[in-house]
Amino acid sequence: MADIVVVGAGVVGLGTATLLARDGHHVTVLERDPSSPPSSPEDAWSDWNRRGVNQFRLPHYLLARYRLIVDAELPEMAAAIEAAGGLRHNPLLEIPEEIRGKERPEDKDLTVVTGRRPVVESAVASAAAATPGLTIRRGVGVEGLMTGHPTRPGIPHAMGVRTESGEEIAADLVVDMTGRRSALPRWLEEAGARSPVEELEDSGFMYYGRHFRSSDGSRPFGLGPALMPLGTISSLTLPGDNGTWSVTLVASAKDKALYGLRDVGRWEKLVRSLPLVGHWLDAEAIDDGVLTITKIEDRIRSFVVDGQPVATGVVAVADAWACSNPSLGRGVSVGMVHGLLLRDRLRDLGLDDAYNFAAGFHRSTAEEVQPWFDWTRAGDRHRLAQIEAGMRGEDYRPDDPDWETEQALGSASSKDPDCLRVSIRAAMVVDPLERSLSSPGLREKIASLGGEWRQEPVPAPAREELVALANA
Repeated sequence: MADIVVVGAGVVGLGTATLLARDGHHVTVLERDPSSPPSSPEDAWSDWNRRGVNQFRLPHYLLARYRLIVDAELPEMAAAIEAAGGLRHNPLLEIPEEIRGKERPEDKDLTVVTGRRPVVESAVASAAAATPGLTIRRGVGVEGLMTGHPTRPGIPHAMGVRTESGEEIAADLVVDMTGRRSALPRWLEEAGARSPVEELEDSGFMYYGRHFRSSDGSRPFGLGPALMPLGTISSLTLPGDNGTWSVTLVASAKDKALYGLRDVGRWEKLVRSLPLVGHWLDAEAIDDGVLTITKIEDRIRSFVVDGQPVATGVVAVADAWACSNPSLGRGVSVGMVHGLLLRDRLRDLGLDDAYNFAAGFHRSTAEEVQPWFDWTRAGDRHRLAQIEAGMRGEDYRPDDPDWETEQALGSASSKDPDCLRVSIRAAMVVDPLERSLSSPGLREKIASLGGEWRQEPVPAPAREELVALANA
């Protein structure tokens, strides 16, 4: 078994570290933020400071793929989230039967366990800390990689990490899970490695969100999908733990006409104007103001260049490898798919040949995880272009039949139980949409039921009224 250093103690970092420790590896997790997770959900929400996570108190939701993994591999984590008040529910089965049809055995796949980010991470941390073979050290920042004798000429080999205090921690494998702010390219450059190939672009969205709590532990009934495109904005309504939920408006970061939504009163007026969303405000707000975030990047890095790993003994997992638009909620689920893949490649490839492991992990990542990122990035680009066309008063008509099919599927989902399940299973990172669309006759059904999606009314005020509400 190997000595492994995992850098980063977020939800996915701790989940991956626990998977590796349960496989018999000796795992040390290093986390730069010094504060330990509080023991109560309310203290986690109000007092825990995680400066390394810029979206720590923004709306958060865990998709069904995450729950499937933790129920199967890490049931103690699912139990800890629920014990902290996390919500276990099935969004498909909450849709009226006349729309979704009779319950099917496979519908159980769509159950989620979720909560606000600080509450979930605190619960996950408590479960991870109790895992034999796993040590979590907080307040330890990593400055760079230790290197040893290369396994291939010209390719640096990591032998551990050097901390900001100068401590050297040896490891057979370094796993970077420091998320969107990963400094791994700098560490590699300083170690003499080739730079990874990076594709980087601003996702272009801006988020305006607030959290609420009911007085009796209940939550609002969803009158539409959690993420709804509404002309030049989208609404995002997410249930959380302990009778809490969040409401977010998503707009283009270029849409200065909506910057007034930073004001609570204007934000509330606009949300109240949305007939399928306004009732989500009928509760106590638990934020002081409107939480905003922008400059969220879509980024992917390849650590194999010209067919050669840039380094051995170190890998990037989850958001340190690729990150995307958080409003779709796929980050944690895709990250855990990646973490599980790392566990499995360690099982079948081992680390005796570090070059073979690095190359094999890269191939598996490209084949099994990257399609989820590519799909998300393509959707981001289309949705942003659609919003910005609407800002100009134009209709968005790209020459992309796959995007047209997805929009038609959204319309057909309210009219056909099969289409509904295909849509939700893809959104929940359970089944790739491309695979589902290969079912005989499905594309034809989608075109028949949803092909006129552009003619359907948008349940939101027109652009001019939205702008007026944001500036009233």
